[in-house]
Amino acid sequence: MPTPNPQRSWRAALAIYWQAPVLTMLFLGFSAGLPFLLVFSTLSAWLRSDGVEVAAIGFFAWIGMLYSIKFFWAPVVDRLPLPVLTRTFGQRRGWMLLAQVMIASGLIGLAGLEPVGNLGWVAAFALLVAFGSATQDIAIDAFRIESADEDVQAAMASTYIIGYRGGLMAAGAGALFVASALSWDAAYLTMATLVGVGVITVLLRPEPPRAALSIQLIQEPKVRAFIRASQGKPKVLRRLGAWSIGAIVCPFTNFFRRYGVKALWILVFIAVFRISDLAMASMANPLYIDLGFSLATIASVTNIFGIAMSIGGGLLGGLLVARFGIGPLLIFGAAIVMLTNLLFVMLALVGDQLPMLVLTIMGDNLANGLASAVFIAFLSSLTSRAYTATQYALFSSLMTLPGKFLSGFGGLVVSAQGYASFFVVAALLGLPAVILAIWVNRDAQLVPPSQARNNEAPNGAA
Repeated sequence: MPTPNPQRSWRAALAIYWQAPVLTMLFLGFSAGLPFLLVFSTLSAWLRSDGVEVAAIGFFAWIGMLYSIKFFWAPVVDRLPLPVLTRTFGQRRGWMLLAQVMIASGLIGLAGLEPVGNLGWVAAFALLVAFGSATQDIAIDAFRIESADEDVQAAMASTYIIGYRGGLMAAGAGALFVASALSWDAAYLTMATLVGVGVITVLLRPEPPRAALSIQLIQEPKVRAFIRASQGKPKVLRRLGAWSIGAIVCPFTNFFRRYGVKALWILVFIAVFRISDLAMASMANPLYIDLGFSLATIASVTNIFGIAMSIGGGLLGGLLVARFGIGPLLIFGAAIVMLTNLLFVMLALVGDQLPMLVLTIMGDNLANGLASAVFIAFLSSLTSRAYTATQYALFSSLMTLPGKFLSGFGGLVVSAQGYASFFVVAALLGLPAVILAIWVNRDAQLVPPSQARNNEAPNGAA
């Protein structure tokens, strides 16, 4: 079992946050977090406040499943160069810029729509935003992993979470405040303008170094075997085949080659770690509204105060990982995410009591901020740098797919059984994550290599 690194002081752990790649993730995290709520809980608040039925709102959660299937086009983002953009800005930054254009276009399209009677158009533009956002996530994750060594990844995950929560604050509290003061049209146009934060960051930061595609391909045994076997075939077919094997087949075979049968259990763990949190998310804002809380109260408590708690949880998670390692924190994170969902049961039972709302949001966001930072660091440690975008997209997609799929049925469960029963079920879904986190912590192979080296040779640790 991994043991804490006794040589890394709290001061040394905190100093990591001042490195340029770590600070960069604040702004890229903001860019990643901004679109999410605009097609999820903020969108559900807009639909509900305009009179759309709660059952229909639940199905809109399925738009978020685009984030969960992004591994299908991750090989394209990972390996396919874009005309002009890749040559000018690089593979990662070029794809980020294209994705940001898609996000802004979808948000502008949503502005001006009346949800009632136009749900088809709302869904279409929301899908465009979600697709652009998921594509941006693929490129940002690869950019993050390639920009720094493994011992900095936990800190980068923490600042990414802080920036991400800032984006959520803008898309949550900011959008609700603008909608309350002006209109939903103005809110979504304002959010489209804030996409510029990500654009400016991409323009200012350098592309991380990586080997040329031709070099990466020729290093793959499967690609070399294909090239030898395809002698005499048309050149264009040989190139397409080599690219397909290197971009699509090799990232997945590499993961299973490294972990063997154990890889299947790792994927199960990834799939269930956040299922408790994501399964209930689509019904949180409808609960607040149906309990009688105003949009201004929801914005103040659930977004400003709640996201501040998430930022604190993210910072705490990064510091604890740097100090004690990922394994024990995975267990703790999985447990508190499950338990804090029970606070929503209490809120549903006591009604519109502001202190209970504050307690619920404080516990939920603090737990999720900590757990997210730890889990991002864990997923980064599993990723091979030869296939950063594709492998991490697989992991992050799998992380959200089950929970978001179940979230789509949330409105039906609430309509039939009520909010309290729904949140009890959502909490119980977190039990498998706790059990598998205990298994991960006991397996030395799943400890990040840099951490394992520090544990084995403390005299050389920072």
